[in-house]
Amino acid sequence: MPEKTAARVKLSIEGIILGLAIGLVGIVGVYYGSNNWHAPALASQHGAGIDAMMLYLVATTGSMFLIGHLILGFLIWNGSRKEDVSLRLASVKTEKFMSIALGVLMALIAEGGVVMIGMPVWDEYFMGETPEDALQIDVFAQQFAWNIRYPGPDGIFGRVDSALIDELSNPMGIDRSDAAAIDDVVVINQLYVPVDRPVQVTLRSRDVIHSFFLPNFRVKQDAVPGMSIPVWFVPTQEGRFELACTELCGLGHYRMMGFFNVLPQGEFEDWLQQQYASN
Repeated sequence: MPEKTAARVKLSIEGIILGLAIGLVGIVGVYYGSNNWHAPALASQHGAGIDAMMLYLVATTGSMFLIGHLILGFLIWNGSRKEDVSLRLASVKTEKFMSIALGVLMALIAEGGVVMIGMPVWDEYFMGETPEDALQIDVFAQQFAWNIRYPGPDGIFGRVDSALIDELSNPMGIDRSDAAAIDDVVVINQLYVPVDRPVQVTLRSRDVIHSFFLPNFRVKQDAVPGMSIPVWFVPTQEGRFELACTELCGLGHYRMMGFFNVLPQGEFEDWLQQQYASN
């Protein structure tokens, strides 16, 4: 075999192997990602919209990832068969136009779809009015616990004062001299709510930034010192779920875990009455 022909065959084989390898990376990457991306079981009303947005994003970016690798693999294989690989396939102007156009197209496909699907969820979750029948809960985060307060039978939260905070007896600084505060109920790391009823959680922080995260309910909101941040949602599944802090809030961050308990309305009312009686 002539030396020149042998060199071309070698380059062609190398191009085939490299092209197949790059295409295989795309195929394996998409296969692995599609079989290992699992969200926790959905348990909230607005979470379906968030899941749809995430599914669309994963599907579109995964498709573009695969197409890009397959095209790159083909171009490498096709180029390895040519003697003169320095020949431009397009003019500089065309290359610039295609680079910009493809970038814009990918942004429109990926981000445009996310915006279209996500905006209604955003409007409901952050911009919508809290339903009048929503259960009001005050959550005061600290290193490294969730202090949770329910209003008493009067339905009104009592006054709080940071000067009254006591690590053991009064972690939320509730002013018990306030008539509205006498019947307030405080629990730690255990949040109870009724199923199928709107819940509004007002988040505050005593020390650093914490992050209130309920993965099953697609709820995640920072608790920032000096701010009272409301977030509302509707639990749709009964059960016991994890309440986690997803902000690195100190050396004990790993143990800042609570539980979100969703009960039937009757059981929740019984639990609340027990708390009133023992308060």
